[in-house]
Amino acid sequence: MSTQRPMSVTRFVAAKKSARKLSMLTAYDYYWAQIFDEAGVDSLLVGDSMGMVVQGHSSTVPVTLDQIIYHAEIVCRAVKHALVVVDLPFGTYHISPEQALESAGRIIKETGANAVKLEGGVTQARTIAALAGADIPVMAHVGMRPQSVNALGGHGRIQRDSDRLLADAKAAEDAGAFAIVIELVPRQIAARITNELDIPTIGIGAGPECDGQVLVMHDVLGLTPKSFSPKFLKRYADLRGVAESAVRGFVEEVQTGVFPDDAHSHS
Repeated sequence: MSTQRPMSVTRFVAAKKSARKLSMLTAYDYYWAQIFDEAGVDSLLVGDSMGMVVQGHSSTVPVTLDQIIYHAEIVCRAVKHALVVVDLPFGTYHISPEQALESAGRIIKETGANAVKLEGGVTQARTIAALAGADIPVMAHVGMRPQSVNALGGHGRIQRDSDRLLADAKAAEDAGAFAIVIELVPRQIAARITNELDIPTIGIGAGPECDGQVLVMHDVLGLTPKSFSPKFLKRYADLRGVAESAVRGFVEEVQTGVFPDDAHSHS
């Protein structure tokens, strides 16, 4: 039986003071969430990245609140130890803090998740404060913001305005965010932000100085095509190749009559 203690928001924040690096992966379904949880991942993010890696869209924008709640509830049912954070999808918190409270309230109540995540710093400070004031833990997200793909001119653009990035991070912390994702930012800027904040920074394409790292599960497991290879991505397996080989074997055995044999048939 596992002796791993459940990760709470309090423990997540305290990790920074002890210089303990935090691990985070995305998850969207039961068995992968269960595997990641048992493997000791500190936090699972039910990300709106599902729009691209699960639904096949070109961005995260089409993901709806109902869709992310559906996946988050499944993930939470599998998890015993990891901190589960759920993205607030595009358009579910931009109108007003009241809209954000309603959206986040549904997520927490209907899924059992521990926290929500939203993109933005200075522009979302009032919303972050409203969520924190309602005892809904909120993680912020600065740098390259996937939901702002149209405004930022596309995915994969490194954000280099250090003063603006630091202002966003500080605004989020001051408003009550318990952690901040920093995406596609030069490591020197991410290091500066990390050093000046009391809350953990979770990097993706932002260098090793961050307090933790997050990656999309499909990238870590090698499920995405090899043609997709941003600099920050490290594949720890080639499950795409394993799956293709397994399916080719199945197809061949069915076509040649090898499967099913006596061992795989009832009598």
